[in-house]
Amino acid sequence: MKHAAALVSLATSVPPHLLHQEQVLAAARNILSHRYPEFETLSSIFANTGVINRYGVKPIEWYFEQRGWPERTVAFLEGAEALFIDVARKAIERAALTASDIDTVITVCSTGIATPSLEARVAGKIGFRSDVSRVPVFGLGCAGGVTGLSIASRLAQARPGTNVLLVAIELCTLAVRHDELTKANIVAASLFGDGAAAVVLRAGDGGATRITGTGEHLWPDTLDVMGWKIDPEGFGVIFQRTIPDFVRTNMSPAISGILALMDLSIGDVDRFICHPGGTKVVLALEAALVLNQGALNHERSVLADYGNMSAPTVLFVLERAQADGLPPRSLLTSLGPGFTASCVALQHLA
Repeated sequence: MKHAAALVSLATSVPPHLLHQEQVLAAARNILSHRYPEFETLSSIFANTGVINRYGVKPIEWYFEQRGWPERTVAFLEGAEALFIDVARKAIERAALTASDIDTVITVCSTGIATPSLEARVAGKIGFRSDVSRVPVFGLGCAGGVTGLSIASRLAQARPGTNVLLVAIELCTLAVRHDELTKANIVAASLFGDGAAAVVLRAGDGGATRITGTGEHLWPDTLDVMGWKIDPEGFGVIFQRTIPDFVRTNMSPAISGILALMDLSIGDVDRFICHPGGTKVVLALEAALVLNQGALNHERSVLADYGNMSAPTVLFVLERAQADGLPPRSLLTSLGPGFTASCVALQHLA
């Protein structure tokens, strides 16, 4: 592909507050157990997610109090702006560029509402040009890292030589709920963390890792699999079906269909780089894609170190895969609300 978009740089960032899984479990027990008789039965979830540490934009004590929309929004804007600036600057510097060299900024986020959007709020501090193109994207959830990269690659390819900055940023911890006495809320409390990733792409004269194809698969009648419900308290997580079982049954045909449009098959992929939703999802992906158990090693290590950060998580996995040395052909995959599978094919030139 003459003008395929290439990954010029990749950076990741997390907020300052380290949350150990044992701390989070103790806090959840203190807040919920006396009101939710099923809590102790469900508390084993904390040991089974594969998460050891994660990071939050607030210290753990902040989450002890019940919060409403105004407090959550203030925390989101403060935390997201700081994290956006940090990760964007890292990616721009690693690309040997300045902020004024960026032509297009794509912001992917589903865990807070900002109007004006985040890239507009930080533009002056970072130094974006006044004519920079802005593309805020909301609602992709865990699929946002891969779908955002797909959008960024198409925009870079449409204008070869321009610099496109993708920032995927999620502050999942701000959605913690005290009033939702449900298994879904316990799962969310055991799993999610905050983080951000940024990628600079350019078509025509980029780097050694090129995006050669993208694709999505939207399953019908699956709106209840994953998402948000919105009420006066804030976002409330929706997990209505067993996602690992869904992945085992449905992922392989969807991926095969996407790859077929690129004239590829699952056997042509040297390395799958997947969004790790949780330990059971990783196991389901290995089964669905007929991978050796442990093949998704970077997925497990990112999950252990950071938890599920929603959209940016898969880009954390990509960062570790890059450091380990990418094979000639990789496929990024993620699943998100819709219910949707999203894929980006990478070709790495040694």
